[in-house]
Amino acid sequence: MMRKKLIFLLYCAGVLLGGCSLDDDGQNFHFATLRINNVVLPESFELNETYEVLVDYTLPNNCSFFDGFEVTQEDTTVRNVVAVGFVRTDQVGCTEETIEAQASFNFTVIHNQPYTFRFYQGEDSEGEPLFLEVDVPVN
Repeated sequence: MMRKKLIFLLYCAGVLLGGCSLDDDGQNFHFATLRINNVVLPESFELNETYEVLVDYTLPNNCSFFDGFEVTQEDTTVRNVVAVGFVRTDQVGCTEETIEAQASFNFTVIHNQPYTFRFYQGEDSEGEPLFLEVDVPVN
């Protein structure tokens, strides 16, 4: 009885794995940064509290989708925030009409010094990054 179950499980695994083609190198999307337009942060933080940070961003077309935020620590209390999206390359009928949207992430205050958030807004005409900077004191 146990042998029949094992053979059945091996058969199912073979069918499932055989249906996946590892030779398909055709990637149908790529990641892209999204422009952050506005943010909503509290006027001040309290130590050891968690806050929701609301972010307004722009999707460049209807083939782009929000994927999440990349928050990196540049210094003890300096955070760089990038909105990350992915663009479908296999979709037809993409329009260049921009789409305004909003998402959020949670931030926990672990230092008693003021925080500086630098939200990525794209690049200037010389290719230099532009940031929306917001300073939030900690009480």
